[in-house]
Amino acid sequence: MKLRENNISKLNDPIYDALVIGGGINGAVSAAALSGKGAKVALIDKGDFAGCTSQESSNLAWGGIKYMESLDFPLVWKLCKSRNHLIRNYPSTVLEIRFFTTIAKGFRFPFIFIWLGTWLYWFFGRCFTKPPRLLFKKDISEEESVVNLANASGGFEYSDAYLYDNDARFVFSFIRSALNSGCTAANYVESKGSRKENGIWITKAKDVVSGKTFEIKSKVLINAAGPFVDDHNHLNSQKTAHRHVLSKGIHLIVNQITPNKRVLAFFASDGRLFFVIPMGSKTCIGTTDTPVEEPCVQVTEEERGFVLDNINKMLDLKPPLTRKDIIAERCGVRPLVVNSDSSSKQTTDFLQLSRKHVVEANEKDSHISIYGGKLTDCLNVGDEVSEIINRWGVGNLPYFGDKWYGEPPQAVKDEFMHQAKLMNLDGYTSPESSENLSTRLWRRYGFQAFEMLENIREDPRQSEVLIKGTEYIRCELYQAAHKEMITKLEDFLRRRSKIAMVETRETIKNSPGIMEACEILFGKEAQQKFDEYFN
Repeated sequence: MKLRENNISKLNDPIYDALVIGGGINGAVSAAALSGKGAKVALIDKGDFAGCTSQESSNLAWGGIKYMESLDFPLVWKLCKSRNHLIRNYPSTVLEIRFFTTIAKGFRFPFIFIWLGTWLYWFFGRCFTKPPRLLFKKDISEEESVVNLANASGGFEYSDAYLYDNDARFVFSFIRSALNSGCTAANYVESKGSRKENGIWITKAKDVVSGKTFEIKSKVLINAAGPFVDDHNHLNSQKTAHRHVLSKGIHLIVNQITPNKRVLAFFASDGRLFFVIPMGSKTCIGTTDTPVEEPCVQVTEEERGFVLDNINKMLDLKPPLTRKDIIAERCGVRPLVVNSDSSSKQTTDFLQLSRKHVVEANEKDSHISIYGGKLTDCLNVGDEVSEIINRWGVGNLPYFGDKWYGEPPQAVKDEFMHQAKLMNLDGYTSPESSENLSTRLWRRYGFQAFEMLENIREDPRQSEVLIKGTEYIRCELYQAAHKEMITKLEDFLRRRSKIAMVETRETIKNSPGIMEACEILFGKEAQQKFDEYFN
């Protein structure tokens, strides 16, 4: 907690070049880009980092093949380029994965038409991934026997990408990058509104934990509040050319359906793409697309039934999945961008609205609003924001042309792997782990993995899995306690890790090691934080 407390005390610094409100993917990349280019940046979020929309995605970084149907080829071209860029710059985190798609008889488009569409999609992707492959019913039966072929005409296989860990962890990597570049960031700090005096934004902020209020001064105000962007603009009397409409999506986590590391893709009964996504020893299934008015949503019984009905129709599962098989749920809203003057009639067809982003700049007020977006396109958001700030002459960005994203250089990774091999780090890998310990520590922590290597060398107990049934070892808990601003137990279980997504609450609660984990994370407040989460 010391890192958070120290950062909150720094928020009273005279004047920041920019204050970013919102610690989701848009806010995280904005802060990382600006601080990486030399600006003096602060970032606050009323909850935890990635605590809203950015923790409820499908964990896919895909080029938007669904937008081929609406003929939005420029968006597909751009998203495929962004996907490829992520794979190149985060080779340990963003990985190519095959999508195994089955087409039902009588589908709204001829099979050959869809098959040709996959090749066009591959071309839009600059032929960067493996090429598509045609699947006859025999191929599907042999390679994925779990697929129900009763009404299938065939299928095809194509490539996109996914996040090896989880979306919230990926978002935090940008927060960590921003912190390393001098950004002052704090979670559970709420903006209560901003006013402008003598050309400077003055934001009233409240520490949600202590209840204390204070002011933050900045030359530029960046509204990256995700689905709350419109609310915050209204609070600050900002009129914009865009607004959000919200679409609710859910995913259900169940035990592993197929051991193959590929995504099974179908068209659900409502016409949208429906995925069966690998998640280690578990499987993520969904999703829905329901218009909603408010950002805070929950899974309904009707939605659970929709997902379970579709999965049981598409797959030949014995026995079929029921509500008792649900381990965890993901539920969030997708902020979709429309023009401010769009009527409700123009936004009723949610299946046709894209996940494009818009960075709207008000130079007169030195105010930026970020609308929409998705993980695939996140690096472009960071670049666009920094270009606007540079054009306005704020901060005189000394490293404007420098690259602010990506994993450490290959030479650094090679050195880490060499040291890990010399001390036989992989010999400490848990039998239940899905990958070698050296690979996992590098992917999650980069440069900081060297420090963890030293901790294990000094004390081999640091390599022990602390919470039974998970892959997280003792030194990872110390890392989280000191450098990842863990304020609540949920921050660690749900966002810095995906433990809460692959184990039931009861299993976690009764797991040997969970109380020691709380003691490492919270010290004397361990029991209080434990009770807060489980009660």
